[in-house]
Amino acid sequence: MDTFVILIFLATYLGMAFGSVRGLKLDRTGIALLAVVVLLVSGKVGVKAMGSSIDVPTLLLLFALMIVSAQFQLAGVYGAVAAKVATASGSPRRLLALVIVAAGGLSAVLANDVVCFAMTPIVAEGIRRRGLDPRPYLLGLVGAANAGSAATLIGNPQNILIGQVGGLDFWSFLAACAVPAALSLVVVHVAICRVWRRELALVPTDIATIEHPHLNRWQAAKGIGALIGLLLLFAAPLPREVGAMVIAGLLLASRRMSSREMIGLVDWHLLLLFACLFVVTGAFADTDLARQWVEAMADRGLFPETLRTMLPLALAASNSIGNVPAVMLILAVWHTPDPGALTGLALLSTLAGNFLLVGSMANIIVAERAAMAGTRLSFGDFAKAGIPMTLATMAIATLWLWAGGWMGW
Repeated sequence: MDTFVILIFLATYLGMAFGSVRGLKLDRTGIALLAVVVLLVSGKVGVKAMGSSIDVPTLLLLFALMIVSAQFQLAGVYGAVAAKVATASGSPRRLLALVIVAAGGLSAVLANDVVCFAMTPIVAEGIRRRGLDPRPYLLGLVGAANAGSAATLIGNPQNILIGQVGGLDFWSFLAACAVPAALSLVVVHVAICRVWRRELALVPTDIATIEHPHLNRWQAAKGIGALIGLLLLFAAPLPREVGAMVIAGLLLASRRMSSREMIGLVDWHLLLLFACLFVVTGAFADTDLARQWVEAMADRGLFPETLRTMLPLALAASNSIGNVPAVMLILAVWHTPDPGALTGLALLSTLAGNFLLVGSMANIIVAERAAMAGTRLSFGDFAKAGIPMTLATMAIATLWLWAGGWMGW
């Protein structure tokens, strides 16, 4: 029994690493869902066991935050910000700085994947119309989205998961991660300016406007109010997912915004990926091999409870199977992490996602959306700026976590 489950588990995470199956149009979500189907049909996992292994509070929180983000998207906020940045006056370096600040700031309080999805085509088109190469600006967009999202527990999917599993306090996490996240935005700008200095030496032409979704100021104000309410509820003695669902319910009860349209903007593929990986990793965690592995790691001090073990693990795992699957796998076998170690895992796994194109879902979203807009971001384009910015930001985060006493070396 254990052997079959282990093989399915290994095949699933191998699929997470490659992102597809040769000859089939299966993406990561499809691979994870197929693994669950095999486990169910084989009888290795029952329906009741499958239900108990899925972390419903995490999925509820993620869903509610996607509804909040949908409010901003339908209000035209992302498009208006992207258009404003793309048409701003000044040098290419100033344009790059504006892209980084906008993407990093939005991603700290809204899902970075949605920010990248909405802003990429508008930034790409606006920069191209100004006679500039869009690639460094798109790399600034995704690098900042990843770095900015590291500041809070709601900035990206892996942070949401870590916060829920560890019961981390929102404001304590912000105090721990805001400074290295902000410094990382500076590093993103410096790294891209050095690597893409020829492209950033061009003189941009001025354009007055660029087509983007109309900004509905009232609906944008509702979104801001909802976000403020959400943050206030995080300080209340109420489960985080319940407070978030209250806000999501209020937004859906709208006379202007169609609930069908808002719910349609939810990233159901990501929610399904989470649910399926919960089942697969849960089945693996119940095997004798997993228990033996956990005991061996504990005996050898290999759990990521110190920075010297966390750093290489976060970098390697995030850039092989992706930072979301990596975090889910680590949490499935690591049963006694303390808040400081969980904070370090969230911060370092997020920053590690900037290393290679496959490091995070946001990277893939930007590459795919850019290609649809006529700009190709290759693996090499991403790596030549991503590697130095990641190494520098992870070094800053490591020093910060060590100096602040969140983690020991």
